[in-house]
Amino acid sequence: MASRAAAAPARPRLAECVTGGVLARAFPLDTVHAILADTGRASRRERELPAHVMVYYVIALALYMPASYGEVLRTLLEGARWLAGPDADPHVACRSAISQARTRLGEAPLAALFARVVHPVATAATPGAHYRRWRTVGVDGTTFDVADTAANARAFGRPAASQGVHGRSAFPQLRLAALVETGTHVIFGAALGRYATHELTLAPAVLAHLRPDMLCLADRAFPSFDLWQAAAATGAALLWRIRKDARLPVLERYADGSYRSELRATYHTRADDRTPQPVRVIEYTLPKVRGAAPVYRLITTILDPDAAPAAELAALYHERWEVESTFDELKTHLKGAQLVLRSKTPALVRQEVYGLLLAHYAVRGLLHEAAATAPAGPRDPDTLSFLHAVRVVRRSLPRFAAVSPSGPSVGVAGPARRAPARAVRGARGHEPRARRAARRQTQDDALPGAPPTTAPQPTGRLHGAGT
Repeated sequence: MASRAAAAPARPRLAECVTGGVLARAFPLDTVHAILADTGRASRRERELPAHVMVYYVIALALYMPASYGEVLRTLLEGARWLAGPDADPHVACRSAISQARTRLGEAPLAALFARVVHPVATAATPGAHYRRWRTVGVDGTTFDVADTAANARAFGRPAASQGVHGRSAFPQLRLAALVETGTHVIFGAALGRYATHELTLAPAVLAHLRPDMLCLADRAFPSFDLWQAAAATGAALLWRIRKDARLPVLERYADGSYRSELRATYHTRADDRTPQPVRVIEYTLPKVRGAAPVYRLITTILDPDAAPAAELAALYHERWEVESTFDELKTHLKGAQLVLRSKTPALVRQEVYGLLLAHYAVRGLLHEAAATAPAGPRDPDTLSFLHAVRVVRRSLPRFAAVSPSGPSVGVAGPARRAPARAVRGARGHEPRARRAARRQTQDDALPGAPPTTAPQPTGRLHGAGT
């Protein structure tokens, strides 16, 4: 039988060209393939939507939350149109095919990609990322509204209604505990759970990411003997606020106003080793700050006052609010204000959350590099607008670069490496049109950098100073 001459397909397949150099630069294709193999989710046959494409697609969903499934896929296909020429008409799979492909992929590859790739990005030259020899990080938790389906309600639960105890909220909620590099707002540790799961229950999984060169900040909801012991065992320095009624005996007073004490086990303690944990206590007030607590009480593993004076640690503690700013970026500026996660099943909800975390990391990595390469010298990454960077990435994603699924990242060394400069200067382009713009979100495209935050200085108001 005579063979037919091979001809180029009329439409380029998505499997032949995955666009988005920004994402490929943050999450290299070789790494994605390796993770898919490790998790057993690599595509076994040729598909219109193979597994490695869907990994990038899930991350792109986070960048275009108000847009439809098909519109996000069409945006990714813009790179194929760019390679094939202006007359190309890439095929866009239907919503059902996209949902089935996401279900085949599952949540494991996205979670594994987050665990393998995401890490703190600050260098020694990054302004505002370190205190003395430590990299400052913070731990806290937040919640996400998820689609109101029976499966999501069973998996995650929902809080009581805000109006009394006889109702329930409109949407189920997922709880997230996160470890954040405060100087760059990079979330490099995360744990997901039901709404009813307390942050303290999720905290051990994220505190396991602490390293000896880090100083971890936490609010007064976190200190317990078990959690403190586990976090201190990582070798990281700790600076946590503690309740004012906690019993901390004064064992030795220091000239800076702090005193040596110990954290003791209680009847709630589950650890086998109940040896008291040595701590240093710092108490201070903020008399000129409206709404401030009468007394702030901190405990730290840094027992030497010369290594970290009490006044400096008291001012440093308020960097913990950078974690709240990070959650605002994730939930308001990236996801969209008052938007509910779109996934209808628990596995896809978790997949979607990891997609959000990965997209946030990609944008924050660009902002850090933009700040580091600023013409006037390194800048604090906090002074660059996250919202503006997200808009630049949305406009530029379809035409940054093309990534071949059968080879290394194509074009990443070119246009994608210029992304930080574009993040600072802006760029022209297009992004998917949302059916409805996110509420309470500014439409100003040229946002100025946020002014550097100055922590309240409690110097001179430390309790017991000079005693």
